Amino acid sequence: MTPEFSRPQRIDRIGTAPATVTISAEADERERLAARFGLIAVDRLSAEFALRRQGADVLAEGRVIAEVAQPCIATGEAVAARIEEAVTLRFVPEADLDAAPADEVEIDAEAADTLFYTGGAIDLGEAAAETMALALDPYPRSPAAEAALREAGVKRDDEVATGAFAGLKDLLKGE
Repeated sequence: MTPEFSRPQRIDRIGTAPATVTISAEADERERLAARFGLIAVDRLSAEFALRRQGADVLAEGRVIAEVAQPCIATGEAVAARIEEAVTLRFVPEADLDAAPADEVEIDAEAADTLFYTGGAIDLGEAAAETMALALDPYPRSPAAEAALREAGVKRDDEVATGAFAGLKDLLKGE
């Protein structure tokens, strides 16, 4: 399957010195991405990466910028969101996947996210699309969301008792 927003970069054209690559999704690509990620619209998706080789790996450092409209979890109304994500990605040949150690490996918080590639190219468009999707608010709420949730009987977090003895008071009243 070809990604909706594909911007392949040939590995053999990436050097050891950083080179900047800028990409931007066209209207039809943004429309297909919106459908894929369950969004009302993707009004903008662009990215700028500094690419450099490290042996067979490619390091991509940059920023992904997106403007989207997500459906509100309570009303379905459009909720506008702007995403600006700094990213550090390490593209590793898929053959290295089998060579990974079986033991757990501690990953430094500053470490790059690892993506595997096959063939002679990496796909910066798909990397940008996935970065955008991961940065989305999982529970977008419109201004009308609280009223709609209250009407449906959903309590706010501060109205819900928590802890080991949360229901004990109500149980004792019933006796």
